[in-house]
This record gives sequence, structure tokens and C-alpha cells, in this order.
Amino acid sequence: MSPVNQYKNVEKKMVDAFVNRSRNAGTALSRFFKNIMTAGKQRFTVMFIPHSEKKIFNFRISVFSLIFLSILLTCILIAFFLSSTTFSGISRLLDKKSKSLERTEASLEIMRDEIAELKNVARTFEATLSQTLGTLGVDSSLQGGLYSSGDLSSFIGVEDQSEGVLKELSELRSIHALLNDSVGSLEKITDLLVSHGALLVELPTLWPVYGGVGRITTLFGPAEHPFTKTWYLHKGIDISYQAGQTILAAADGKVVENKYDIGGYGNYLVIRHKYGFFTQYAHLQDVYVKEGDIVTQGQKIGSMGSTGLSTGPHLHYEVRIGSQVVDPQRYLNISSGLKKSSK
Repeated sequence: MSPVNQYKNVEKKMVDAFVNRSRNAGTALSRFFKNIMTAGKQRFTVMFIPHSEKKIFNFRISVFSLIFLSILLTCILIAFFLSSTTFSGISRLLDKKSKSLERTEASLEIMRDEIAELKNVARTFEATLSQTLGTLGVDSSLQGGLYSSGDLSSFIGVEDQSEGVLKELSELRSIHALLNDSVGSLEKITDLLVSHGALLVELPTLWPVYGGVGRITTLFGPAEHPFTKTWYLHKGIDISYQAGQTILAAADGKVVENKYDIGGYGNYLVIRHKYGFFTQYAHLQDVYVKEGDIVTQGQKIGSMGSTGLSTGPHLHYEVRIGSQVVDPQRYLNISSGLKKSSK
């Protein structure tokens, strides 16, 4: 037999074997499905037998129907579980949001109370500022105020501002406008106080005893001489305190006299200030400056003593305008009055 014939025989056998196997597999698969269909079409009778003598209830159900009902019941249970879990999560989220909203409302109520209090304080500030500006002779008109709606009124209506958060925003905007307009007025007051402060350091308005201590034992004007017991004009004030207490310059100026008067003022200093003012400090124990020195208000110039004609440690303090003596307390009261008004 030729090789070609051998090859064809082998090929035919392989094809026949494949066809036979395919036929057998198809037959087996057909038999399998037929068995399944046969088993699935089998019916079961379900009976419900009551304890009473009522009629017995029964029905028939196939295996396919039973499998379908089982799958349907399983899907229903799964869907119920998923929806229950989702609902529970949504419920917890809503509860959390509800508590957060309650806290926000409580905070908002506190904020409203604070804004109301701030508004009252701003009204008091506005009235006080206007009164202060009027007293100082400065223009007291304020462009903004608590009753002006500000720029916010151009964006929202009056009806929207009557209640709720928008009302608080409008009030805050009004307070902001008031404070912003007050800046210019406060700057005017500052400039005025600076100019007054510059003037005060050039006038003898500072209490000449360091620390503000001491008491006036003899006033300016007619007084009885402690030694001769005769009446004379006391040209200054006597401030009594312990020996060695520091004495200060009452204003900016220049030391023009530093001498010792054995029968009168003892160690004394005379300082010349602007506007024709002179101050004199007598009965000093020590002197820290000399003639020609430039001193500033509050500078230490000596210490309290009892030199010259004196009954004890004290400072004899005089103020002169040119050659005319004046009561030093007039100028000391200026400084005291400003300090009291600033408190």
C-alpha cells in the first residue's frame, strides 16, 4: 500500500473516531438534560393539615417552581438587608446632622446676644466720642452710624434685613462703618492731645517731687514767717517730705542760676522755660545740674534738704512769669485735671 493510501486510512479513522465521540457526547448531554427536565418536572404535593376538622389544604409544586421561589426569596432577603443597612446609615447621618444643626443654632443665638451687646457698647462709644469732640471743639459729625445701613443695603432689601442672620450682618456692617468713621475723629483728638502734651512739657505743670509724694505745708500768698512771726508774701509753695527725696524739673528749660543763700533759700536753682516762665527750687540738699545745662521735664535736678533759713526738710517751689510771681498750683492743677479726665 502506498504512503498516500496509508495517510488517507489514518485520516479516515481519526475522523470516524471524532464523529463517534461527538455523537456519544451529544447523546450523553441530551440524556443529562432530559434527566434534569424529568427531575424538574416532578411534582410534590404540599399538604396543610389543621388540628381542627376543617378541610385539608394541599397544592402541588414542581422542582423548578420550588427553585425559582427559593431564588426569589433569597433576592428579596438580600434586597431587604441592603435597604435596611442603607436606611440605618441615613438615619445615623440625619441624627448627626440634626445635632450639628442644634449646636449651630445655639452658637448663632450666642452670637446674636454678643452682637446686641456690641451694638449697645458702640452706641455708648458713639455718644461719648461726639461729646468729647464737642468739648474739644472738634467737628463731631460722624458720616457713619449705627442707624445707617451701609453698603449692604445696596445688595439686599430692607425686608430681608428685618429678621434672621442678615439682620445681624447688617448691624455688624453698621458698627464697622461707625468705627471706621471714628478713626478720623480719634486722629484729630490724638493730634490735639499731642499738641497739648508738647505744650505741657514746656509749662511748669509737673509735680516737682519724685513719685508724686509730699504735701503742701505753706500755700502761695500771705503767710506768717516761722522765725519772725510777722506777715509777709510767700512767693511760692512749700512741699514737705523726707530729706534726700529726688527733685524734678517741672518743665523743659535751661538752668540760669545755681547759688547758695545762707540766710534765705540755701542751695537753690532757677530754670528758665518758654513763654517767659521761670521756676525756682530752694533749700536743696544736693544739686545735680549746673548753670547753662538744658533740662527736660521730669529730669532729676537735685534732692530735698533743709539748707538756708529752714525749719525742716522741704522744697520751696516758685513759679514766675517774667518778674511777676504766680501761684504754682494753677499750673500743677492743669496736669492733674488732664490726668483725671483721662481716667
